[in-house]
Amino acid sequence: MNTTGLITSIEALTPVDEREAASIAATLDRLRWPSDPFDESANDHHITASAFVVSTRGVILHRHRRLGIWVQPGGHVDTGEDVESAALRETREETGLVARHRRPPLLFHVDVHPGPRGHTHYDLRYVLTAPPFNPSPPPGESPEVYWFDYDAAVERAEPALRPALAALAVQTTTWNVSDYGDD
Repeated sequence: MNTTGLITSIEALTPVDEREAASIAATLDRLRWPSDPFDESANDHHITASAFVVSTRGVILHRHRRLGIWVQPGGHVDTGEDVESAALRETREETGLVARHRRPPLLFHVDVHPGPRGHTHYDLRYVLTAPPFNPSPPPGESPEVYWFDYDAAVERAEPALRPALAALAVQTTTWNVSDYGDD
């Protein structure tokens, strides 16, 4: 996978807080390591993809099955998959919704955090739009997936996610999220 475009997108971000500034620096560094930054079996430090899914109903959060915290959909990047596609796939797998990237795709936030089994996740967070349908996660995924208005999302989300959601709330006031995929 070509990391040059990702590096450019990450470098263009304006961090929402010091945590994101540190995450951006760490992720840029990780993308320059010699090993595959996406392969979770090759290295315990790898890139993941997630999504802030928005519509006229607000933003989607789900209660993580193992961690019990409220977060956006996301997960590992499969072999041969790009991060933008991984964000779409993870959204569909965890919410049952078919979402779309904004045009052009919008990398909105970066966060580095501990993952399972002692791994470190360098999470690239995209903004996706979806129709305002009720989520319908498949069996095996967290059944607790809901649309939240931004105030409720900020209140409910795990603390490290709150600054990004607050920034997203401000940004989405300038977008037309009623036209699924056309904003």
